[in-house]
Amino acid sequence: MQKLSKLLPVALLLGFFFFGLDALIQSKPSSKNERVYKVVQQYSPYYLDKRFGGLQILSRNDPDFKEKPTNTTIFKEFERLEKEWGKKHLKVQNNTLLILDNNGSRLAELPLQSKEELLFIKNYYGVQP
Repeated sequence: MQKLSKLLPVALLLGFFFFGLDALIQSKPSSKNERVYKVVQQYSPYYLDKRFGGLQILSRNDPDFKEKPTNTTIFKEFERLEKEWGKKHLKVQNNTLLILDNNGSRLAELPLQSKEELLFIKNYYGVQP
């Protein structure tokens, strides 16, 4: 019984450590291609805003849009909204990324310089060339 009482604090410590590590890994945002993401982010309606309790997601197009997910899920929710927007407003033609407005008119064009950028567009936003 004494051996069990000596191992219990160590087991609890390891359990809490692994639980915290798992939460950290799950809340981490996915990696992005910096050049392409910076350009696309300028046209995306969603952005993160600081608030007293953490971060919130706001929209440039809709002043009533406001999402306040928990701190562990904020980046996943933000990515979900970006991907949803990207499927409707991004298009790839001849190794050029076209950024479209709500009516389908071109806002901007970005020539893709490498295969990694094309793969990022395909994997992150779900846009097929």
